[in-house]
Amino acid sequence: MTLLRSLKVMFGAAPTRPVCTPAAAAMHAAKREVKGAQRAREIKALHAAHRSHKWRNVRWATLIAVNLLFVVSFRFDVQLVEGALTASRVIGFHFADLNSALQVMLAFKHLLINLLIGTTTVLVMWWLLGGRTFCSWVCPYHLLAELAEKLHLRLAARRLVTDHPLHRGTRTVLYGVMAALALASGYTVYEFISPTGIVSRALIYGPGLALAWVGLLLLCEVFLVRRMWCRYICPIGLTYGLVGAVSPLRVTYTMENCLHEGDCRKVCLVPHVLECTKKSYAEDVQVPLGADCTRCGLCVDTCPTGSLRFTVKGLDKLL
Repeated sequence: MTLLRSLKVMFGAAPTRPVCTPAAAAMHAAKREVKGAQRAREIKALHAAHRSHKWRNVRWATLIAVNLLFVVSFRFDVQLVEGALTASRVIGFHFADLNSALQVMLAFKHLLINLLIGTTTVLVMWWLLGGRTFCSWVCPYHLLAELAEKLHLRLAARRLVTDHPLHRGTRTVLYGVMAALALASGYTVYEFISPTGIVSRALIYGPGLALAWVGLLLLCEVFLVRRMWCRYICPIGLTYGLVGAVSPLRVTYTMENCLHEGDCRKVCLVPHVLECTKKSYAEDVQVPLGADCTRCGLCVDTCPTGSLRFTVKGLDKLL
């Protein structure tokens, strides 16, 4: 997926079928020769043998450990990690969430040196790790939303709830609105409603009334809109998606062994990045997923043929 098309899809444009390379077109043609019954047997056999939660378990452990580090450091006054996810100091080094830093700069209309240092540190770190990796590997709200999604899917399977998806461009509009409000009001408006900051501060300093807002969001995600905040609203995802667009670490799709059964899209937080896994949709035999990919690893765990893998740009080895 080209960088420009990847960014357009992230900002809300509908994915389109790209022009295939000759190698990809030949592989698509060969796959069309496979009979439906044969393909069904292959899918059934592979899925019966494939059960993996490797990356999900590693990710959950990492997310919990990172957030507990803040809690333990504060509770025992270790001063190893100070602050919260939005702004912190780790062993004397300043860290600032990119979206929070943008809000501060717009609100106060000047640049603090510590903020610049913290933003640069975080920018480099998340460029190396893959941009939206922050969302799935560090954000505490993401874990809560993932559990809410599981409940939503169970209720949906019993036809007790129905998903009412929003337009993905909603997030882009709200990104601009929040930036304009910070600039006009002089307040970091988004930080008042950010469940990431609210949950992080509640874990470290104790719960407050703001958690009622987080509870309301989770109820909406269970009963109304699947993954509403992360998929359609949160501007943090756009900020880190821009960084991840040029990150060396990404998930790469290899078409050759793919059975196109679509299970990867069913588990994906942002299934539009997996359009290439649909039959005849891949533009090349290997396609890195788009900027909006959170690198959560759920599709990697789910794929029975290993067609989705973590890769590092410039290195041939798959992780």
